[in-house]
Amino acid sequence: MIQNYFKIAFRNLVRNKIYSFVNIVGLAMGITAFLFILEYISLEKSVNNFHKNLSSTYRLLNEDIHGVTWAEIEPGWALKAKENFPEVKDFCRFEQGITKGVVRRSAANAEAFREANISFAESNFFDFFTFPLVAGSKKALQKPNTVFISESTARKYFGTLNPLGQVLVLDNQFGSSSHTIEGVFADMKDNSDIRLDMVFSLETLKNPANLKGNNWATLTNLDSQYINTFFQLNDGVNVKAFENKLSALRKKLGKENDGVRFRLQPLANVHLAASLTDNLQTTGNLKYVYMLGGIAFLILLIAWFNYINLSTANSLKRANEVGVRKVIGATQFNLISQFLGEALLVNLLGFTLAAAFVYSLQPFFNDLIGKELSFTTIDFSLVSVAGLGLLLVGSVLAGALTAFVLSNFNPIETLKGKLGRQSKGIFLRKALVVSQFSISIMLILGTVLIYRQLHYMQNKDLGMNSHQLLVVKGPEVGKDSTYGTRKTAFIDGLAQQSFVKDYCASGTIPSGWYNFTTSGFTQPKSKPGDELKAYSFAIIGDRFLKTYQIKLKAGRNFTPAECNLDWNDNSKILLNEKAVESLGFASAEEAVQKRIQWDERPLEIIGVVKNYHHTGVQRTIDPIIFYPQNSSAYYTLRITPDNMNAKVASLEKLYKANFPGNPYEYFFIDENFNKQYQAEQQYSKIFTTASGWAIIIACLGLFGLATFTTESRTKEVGIRKVLGAGVLGITALLSKDFIKLVVISIVIASPVAYYLMSQWLENFAYKVDISWWIFAVSGAGAILIALITVGYQAVRAALTNPVKSLKSE
Repeated sequence: MIQNYFKIAFRNLVRNKIYSFVNIVGLAMGITAFLFILEYISLEKSVNNFHKNLSSTYRLLNEDIHGVTWAEIEPGWALKAKENFPEVKDFCRFEQGITKGVVRRSAANAEAFREANISFAESNFFDFFTFPLVAGSKKALQKPNTVFISESTARKYFGTLNPLGQVLVLDNQFGSSSHTIEGVFADMKDNSDIRLDMVFSLETLKNPANLKGNNWATLTNLDSQYINTFFQLNDGVNVKAFENKLSALRKKLGKENDGVRFRLQPLANVHLAASLTDNLQTTGNLKYVYMLGGIAFLILLIAWFNYINLSTANSLKRANEVGVRKVIGATQFNLISQFLGEALLVNLLGFTLAAAFVYSLQPFFNDLIGKELSFTTIDFSLVSVAGLGLLLVGSVLAGALTAFVLSNFNPIETLKGKLGRQSKGIFLRKALVVSQFSISIMLILGTVLIYRQLHYMQNKDLGMNSHQLLVVKGPEVGKDSTYGTRKTAFIDGLAQQSFVKDYCASGTIPSGWYNFTTSGFTQPKSKPGDELKAYSFAIIGDRFLKTYQIKLKAGRNFTPAECNLDWNDNSKILLNEKAVESLGFASAEEAVQKRIQWDERPLEIIGVVKNYHHTGVQRTIDPIIFYPQNSSAYYTLRITPDNMNAKVASLEKLYKANFPGNPYEYFFIDENFNKQYQAEQQYSKIFTTASGWAIIIACLGLFGLATFTTESRTKEVGIRKVLGAGVLGITALLSKDFIKLVVISIVIASPVAYYLMSQWLENFAYKVDISWWIFAVSGAGAILIALITVGYQAVRAALTNPVKSLKSE
C-alpha cells in the first residue's frame, strides 16, 4: 500500500512539472533562508557560553545618574571588593585600550606591526576564562614581562618556528619593553566577546618603573577608569544586594562625588542583554537578532503559503480521482495517508534541495554577514531546537492541511463537475497570495528605509569638512631624547609638501573616540548635581580647527605657546556649543572669558566651537572640552585629490626617515566614519537579500497560480479570441485579479511597515522622515514584479491558437 502511495506521488510530481518545480524550489528557498538565519541567531545566542564558570561570572560596570553604563573600571576596586566582601570568590582584570602599540620580534631588522587586539591581563586569565592553551603553562602568566599569543599571531611573527621562549618587544605609552612568549592559545573565535591576539602579564605593571611615569595606571588606584573587571561569585550570592554593597563602598572610598554606582552584569548577558529593555552595555544587538528571527519565519511562511496555495489549486485537477476513490470504497484515512505521503515527499525533496543550497551558498552568506558560519554553528540549544522544531512542524502542518483539503472533497459534487464553482478554495488562495505579498512588501519597505537611513548618515553635514583628510598614525617606537627633534623635522617636512594644503597633530580625531570622559565641571551659577554631568575630553593642537575646517562660534583658538605648556600648567580651554549649554551659560558669547572649576582646578574658557559630529551620527553630539597639547597620536593632512598613490608613497618616505622602526599606517576620515555604520551596512545587505529572496518565492507561487488560472480558462480564452478579443484585452483580463490582490497587499502592508519602521528609527539620534514616496515606489515595484510574473503566462495564453483551445469541444 505504502509503495503504491509513493508511486502515485512520484507520477503526480512528474505529470505536473511546473507545480512540482515551483513547490519544491519555493520550499527549498524558504528553508534555506531559515537555516542561514538560524545559523546566525545560534551564533549570537551562544557567544560566551563556552566558559566553564559562566553561571557565576559577572562583569563590573559603572552606571551614571542617567542610566548609561560603561565597562572601564578603576583597577583598585577589584582588590577592595576581594578584601571587603566574602561574596567574591575570585576576580580577573584585563584592559583593551592602553596596551595598544607597536610589536616586533627582538631580532635585528624584524618587521614591526601595530597591534590593537592586545591586553595586559590578570595572571589567572586562562584559569578564570575558558580559552584553551595549545602550548605552555597557564601559571607562566604570573611572571612579569611574559606574553601569551594566539596561534595565528604565532604564524604571523614566527612562521613555522616554535614561538615558546622567543621575545617580543612592545612599544607603547609605557615605553619599550621586552616580553618572553610563555604560551600559545587557540584563536579566539566569533563565539567570544573577548577576542585577543596577545595577552601580556598584568604583573608587569605592578613594577612602578615599568609605568614610565604613567602613575594613573597604578593597579591599586581608584580614580583612573581603564580596565575591565570580572568577578566570580560564591554560590547563593544575592547579586542586587552585592551591587548595593559595592556602590556603598565606592561612595565611601571614591575620591569624587560623581554619582556613579556599580552594576553587575552576568557574563552570559554581556553579548546580548537579557531583554530589550536592559540598559546594560552589550556588544551585540538583541533587537537585530529578534528582527532576523522574524524575517526568517516570514520567508518560511511565504514558502509554506506557496505550497498550500499551489497544492489546493492543483487539487481541482484531482477532484475526479478523489471522487472515484471514495465511490469504490476508499476511506478518508486512506486518502489523508496518501496525500500526506505526497506532501511529505515534496517536503523531503525541498529539504534535500535546501541542503544543497546551504552548502553551495554558505560562502556567499558568510561574506554577506562577515562571520564564519556553517550548519554546525547550530548548537541545538533551546533556540535552535525550537527553530528546527518550528520548521519540521510547519512543514508537516502545511502538508496535512493540503491532505485534509484533498481528502475532504464530496464525491457526488466532484463527479458532477461542480467543485470548480465552489468559492471556499478560491478565497483561501486569494488570502494566501495577499499574505505572501504583504510580507514581501513589508520587507521591501524595510530595505528602502534602511538604505535611506544609511545614505543619510553617510552624507549628513558633520559640521566640518571631512573630504580629502588623510590621517597618519603617530609613532610608538624610538621615543628617546632625539624624538622631539625628529617630530619637528617630520612636521616641517609636511609643511614643505606641495600637495599638503593643511595639517595638524592631535590626541583624538573625528570618527574616532575621545581621549577620555570625565565630570566635576561647574561654574558659579551651577546648580547642585551639575558636577555629576559628564564631558568628553579632546586633546588638540592649535592647527586642529583650521585643518578640519571646524568653525568658532565665539572667542579665539589656542595659540602655539599654549599648546606647548605642560599638562598641569595650562588653564585655557575651548568648549563646543553643547558643553556651553550643559554648563548653564545662556550663549557662547557669555561663556567666553568665564572661569569654570574642574574639581579644584580653575580653567578659563577662551573660545566656543560650533557643534560638529566627532563620532557617528547614531549618537547625539556630546558636550566636548578641548584641551591644548602637542600630542602626536595622530597627524591629519588635508591633501589635494589627484595622484594619490604617489602622495602616500612620498609621505611614507618622510615618515620612515624620521620615525624608523614604526609601521606606516594611514586612513581617510571619510572611510573611518563609514566604518561606524558597519552594522547598518550589514543589516542593509541582509534585508536586501531577504527581500529579494521573499519576492522570488512569492513570484514562484504567483507564477504557478497564473499557470493554473490560464490552463483552467483555456477554452474561455479561445472563445473570446474567436469573438474578436485582442491580445492586450485577454492579457488584462487574466492579470487584473492578481494585480487587485497585490494592491490589497500594499494597503495591508503599508501601515504595519510604517509602525515597525518608526520603532526602528527610534534607535537613531538623527534620522530620515518616512516619506510617502517610499510606499508609492515600493508598491509600484511590487505591482510591476507581479505584472511581469503573471503577464508572461497571460500573454502566452492570449497568443495561443484558439483552434487548439477549442478542438476538444
